[in-house]
Amino acid sequence: MAVAMSSTCPGLYCGKILINGSIEGECGVCPRGERTNMQKICEKCTETPDLYDWLYLGFMAMLPLVLHWFFIEWYSGKKSSSALFQHITALFECSAAAVVTLLVNDPVGRLSIRSCRVQMLSDWYTMLYNPSPDYVTTLHCTQEAVFPLYTIVLIYYAFCLVLMMMLRPLLVKKIACGLGKSDRFKSIYAALYFFPILTVLQAVGGGLLYYAFPYIILVLSLVTLAVYMSASEIQSFKNLVAKKKRLVVLFSHWLLHAYGIISISRLDKLEQDLPLLALVPGPALFYLLTAKFTEPNRIISEGGNGH
Repeated sequence: MAVAMSSTCPGLYCGKILINGSIEGECGVCPRGERTNMQKICEKCTETPDLYDWLYLGFMAMLPLVLHWFFIEWYSGKKSSSALFQHITALFECSAAAVVTLLVNDPVGRLSIRSCRVQMLSDWYTMLYNPSPDYVTTLHCTQEAVFPLYTIVLIYYAFCLVLMMMLRPLLVKKIACGLGKSDRFKSIYAALYFFPILTVLQAVGGGLLYYAFPYIILVLSLVTLAVYMSASEIQSFKNLVAKKKRLVVLFSHWLLHAYGIISISRLDKLEQDLPLLALVPGPALFYLLTAKFTEPNRIISEGGNGH
C-alpha cells in the first residue's frame, strides 16, 4: 500500500524517502547519492561506474592536462629548457588532483566511487523537469541523478586549480630563466582562463559531452595530427623520425585514436572490437602516402607548365 501511494509522485525525479523500511514525508527531491526507482522511492546508488563512465571521466580529466601542455609549449619558446619540467609538473598536478578527488568522494578515503547509472540524457538536466501537478505549485526535484559524474568533474577542476596555484608559480620562477618576466607566467594566466571555460562547459553541456566525447576525441585528434604534420612539413617517414618530438606527438595522437575507438565500441564484444584498434595508424599512414601528391609547390609548378 505504501508503494502504491509513493507512485503518485509526479515527474521523472520526484520521490519519497524510505527510512527503516517505511516511507517518510511528501514527494520531493532525493538526497545526494540517491535517485528514484520505478516505484518513485528514493534509493541509494550502490553500483560502480561502467567502462564508458570511466572513459568519460578520463576524457574530462585529460582536457585540462592537454590544455596545460599546449600553452606551456606555446609560451615556452624553442630555446627554453623549462618546458619539460613544466610538463611534468602539470602531469603531477592533474594526477594528484584526480587521486584527491577520488578520495574525497563517497566512499570517502577509497580510490573507488559508487554511482547512479545514466539512463537517458534528461538525467543530466533534472532542473528542467520540475513538475507542476496543479499548474500552480512547482515541486523542485532537481538532483544529481547521474551521481557523481556531474559534480566529481567540477571538484577535480577545483583541485587542479588549487594545486597549480600552489606549485607552478614557484617552479616557473625558479627554472624559467630563459623567458622574459612577462612571458614566464603566461601559461598560468592561460589556465586561469580555460578552467572557468571548462567549468561552464561541464555545468551546461555535461550531458551532451557524455554522449559525444568519443566522436569529439576522434575528430579533434585527426584534425590536430594533420595540422601538426602539415605545419612541421612532414612528408615522408624520414622527416617523421628525424626528431624525437615528432614521434612523441605521433604516438600521443595514436593513443587518442585508440581511446576514441574504445569509447565508441565500449569493448562489448572483444573479438569484434579489438581488431578495430588496427585502424589507429591508418590516418598517419594515409597522410604520409598522399602528402607528396598535394604539395602546394608541385601543384603550382605543374599548373604553370600546363599539365
